[in-house]
Amino acid sequence: MSAALQFGVAETGLEYTLRPTAFGLVFHDGKLACVRVDRGEGSYYDLPGGAVDGDETEAEALVREFVEETGMTVRPFARFAEAAQFFRKSTGEPLNNIGGFWIAEQVSLDPSAKVEVDHELVWLHPHTALNELRHDAHAWAVAAWLRRKG
Repeated sequence: MSAALQFGVAETGLEYTLRPTAFGLVFHDGKLACVRVDRGEGSYYDLPGGAVDGDETEAEALVREFVEETGMTVRPFARFAEAAQFFRKSTGEPLNNIGGFWIAEQVSLDPSAKVEVDHELVWLHPHTALNELRHDAHAWAVAAWLRRKG
């Protein structure tokens, strides 16, 4: 499994685990759904999404991850990009996320359904998201979508 685009830099001497992922772009009133991950001074923004577990499809993983991180139920309808991102989890584990970026629509929002207590749903202007998103692959996907719908 190789992506057309690879972001991040692999640190010398580390073995990066390839991790299938799916991330989503949901727009509402001109804003983009993002998650603020609370790490104190090291807090950051991500697109909602994450690892594809077991025999899940990317779309199934995306639906599950959105609920876990934001309480939002979404309907993915277009996979528009694929990219990979080298990074290290907060545990230090080196990963290479690889997978699809999807456009999805919000179906419902139930904050009590959210299970990841350190994740908070925030709505950012897409240009703010370009500057704030932790991963270059996420910012690239936002820019790619904005340029397509131009």
